Amino acid sequence: MGIVEEAHNLKVVGSGEQIIVLAHGFGSDQSLWKQLVPHLVNEYRVVLFDNIGAGTTNPEYFDFERYSTLEGYAYDVLAILEELQIQSCIFVGHSVSAMIGAIASITRPDLFSKLILINGSPRYLNDADYYGGFEQEDLDQLFEAMKSNYKAWCSGFAPLAVGGDMDSVAVQEFSRTLFNMRPDIALSVAQTIFQVDLRQILCHVTVPCHILQSIKDLAVPVVVSEYLHQNLGSESIVEVMTSDGHLPQLSSPDIVVPVLLRHIRFNIAT
Repeated sequence: MGIVEEAHNLKVVGSGEQIIVLAHGFGSDQSLWKQLVPHLVNEYRVVLFDNIGAGTTNPEYFDFERYSTLEGYAYDVLAILEELQIQSCIFVGHSVSAMIGAIASITRPDLFSKLILINGSPRYLNDADYYGGFEQEDLDQLFEAMKSNYKAWCSGFAPLAVGGDMDSVAVQEFSRTLFNMRPDIALSVAQTIFQVDLRQILCHVTVPCHILQSIKDLAVPVVVSEYLHQNLGSESIVEVMTSDGHLPQLSSPDIVVPVLLRHIRFNIAT
């Protein structure tokens, strides 16, 4: 087993000529996709992996400097594609991985036939002419809460992020994967994500983008999906789903899985 394979808990399942890469967001791991994968394996080869820093990965691999920018994760994606000798894929990125996929596609557009971006955001902080959903004070409070009592923060953040009932299976699942992260790594990753500003790179994306967004999402307001649509350099399409929460493939698979399958199978009409 190679270092890339081992570090990311790399798995390839299914059969088919087309390859789909599934990339999870903050606080989760590849188990996030368990409701989707069974619908793909008869038609596609599906690549699953964990971002370095996820609770399922070896914390020794987490380089605080490398992962202080999203480029570190984008280089990981390219290393995974190289390891598996993938020459073209459909990349499905959730949350921060939507932007990680966008960065990777700017470096190597030839490796991506399209990007499917689920609840992604180029910037979480509000700005003079931009609504990201958070003020700096909100983020400072969030980071302080993570520092002071990580377990308590997880218990409070999980139901807010997932939406819906506090006792739901989806909330319990996200709480579990969130709490599995080492607290200092979780804080570092959260700071990198929430302080990011990738607005200036969007015009350099040339790969077609399918932007999927929950109607109600604590982390990403619906207007952000329209901002992406207007500012991406490539052809793009937006679909706002009736799902609630930032992890809709976990909390509303009955809504999200059919939408995802449609966007995987069909290209943007030109």
